[in-house]
Amino acid sequence: MAARGATLLAALLCWPVLAQAQWVWLNERGVKQLSDQPPPPSVPNSRILKAPRGQMPEPLTAAPAADEAPAAEGEAAPAPDNKPKAKPTLAERNTDYNKRRTETAAAEQKAREETERQTDNAKNCDSIRANQRVLESGERVANYDKNGGRSFISDEQRAQQIKRNQQMLASGCK
Repeated sequence: MAARGATLLAALLCWPVLAQAQWVWLNERGVKQLSDQPPPPSVPNSRILKAPRGQMPEPLTAAPAADEAPAAEGEAAPAPDNKPKAKPTLAERNTDYNKRRTETAAAEQKAREETERQTDNAKNCDSIRANQRVLESGERVANYDKNGGRSFISDEQRAQQIKRNQQMLASGCK
């Protein structure tokens, strides 16, 4: 019973230590450093891995980095934005979500329409090819008028339809 009480007491004494703020950063050699104090000012913010909530140091706005191109003589340098980006509000996130959903739906609709157009084009091309085979086979081909009367096409009409089918196959069916 006394051992259980001693264990509980030790756990309670360690609790405040765990509740203290922890800083984690990489030193110049790449070794991870842990401390309850902020890292020295020589450590860049990019090497700070973890900071206590709300205690991230402001980025230093000294001279521009060597890899940044200086502004041209006639242009003014843009003002640095030192404000951290705030989390988007729920309304902004909903607006962004609805915008993405609308864009996705429009893209899917466009893809469906394109697929349908390609399917219709393939069916039309197959129909033209079948008609072309019948015309070139030499069989007698009949047309029906609106009263249901049948009339056979002449050789000139056959040649015209063959030529028209060849043009349609060349232009739309590849």
